[in-house]
Amino acid sequence: MIEHYEKAAQPPKAPMRRDSSFAPAGLRAVPQGSCGHETWHPKVPGWRPPPDEVLSSQGWPLANTDLSWLMRVREQELEEARYLQRRMVPAEPLQHPAVELTCKFRPLAQVGGDFLDFFRLNNEQIGFYLGDVAGKGLPAAFYGALVAGTLRGMHKSGVPPALLLEMLNDRLRIRAIPGRYCAVQYGVFHVSSHELRYATAGLPPPLHITSRGCRQLDGTGLPSAMFDHARYDPYTVRLTAGDSVFFTTDGLLEARNPERNEFGSERLAAVCAQNAGVPAAILLSRVFAAADAFTGTARQYDDITAAVLRVA
Repeated sequence: MIEHYEKAAQPPKAPMRRDSSFAPAGLRAVPQGSCGHETWHPKVPGWRPPPDEVLSSQGWPLANTDLSWLMRVREQELEEARYLQRRMVPAEPLQHPAVELTCKFRPLAQVGGDFLDFFRLNNEQIGFYLGDVAGKGLPAAFYGALVAGTLRGMHKSGVPPALLLEMLNDRLRIRAIPGRYCAVQYGVFHVSSHELRYATAGLPPPLHITSRGCRQLDGTGLPSAMFDHARYDPYTVRLTAGDSVFFTTDGLLEARNPERNEFGSERLAAVCAQNAGVPAAILLSRVFAAADAFTGTARQYDDITAAVLRVA
């Protein structure tokens, strides 16, 4: 990975020419813009940078160019990152004779720190997870991809949800990144028994929606990657035909209107109760429509991801 190092804000004690011979060992200065900002680019030992006329012919920015080239490159990279992240989220609902699973993913920026997936473990079990990593934008998306990749490497083992979250926490702590952690829910629906078994690491508890109304299920736990040896409680709920379970990251609950009031769990539960019995995709669309009507034109500050599991 190529890293970019910026010079300290304080000027050097001795004047410095914008010349690769005056760059720190192994780095070449590439001045950008009229403000004199320079970025030091690493190079392989023994490699000599091409002459400026070669760099110019290949489109590399030189001392007298503006930032438009770099902005175009960054925009292209963000667009590709957005495409890749979208490909990591299920494009279609999971259809099964016994259950339906669908989701909606709305990043705050071009890319975000939320992630989600669902899959068939075998003929009798359907697994899913969703999560929210600390931070926003590209850094959060990178860490979210790391967590999702780790989960994909473990869920096929068939271990119970609580144990899987403990394994995830332990693996993330092996190479802990300061300031990086994530909230995760992992669940498994058992087709024959209609039991939903799940565990939570910092996300809001799910909502159980029936013909009698909507109630919040149990579910607490420390976010993953924060502490060594974190342990998680297992939860089980038995569902019947027509029941739905709504899962979400906290971005939905914390969506704010122009008066700075949050959408909140009570409004979410009310919308879910009013739409009990509708197909999963319709329930999801109506919840997002209600949240959009509530927030109006107010600026939002978090990604929103939600999923609905409905028993046929």
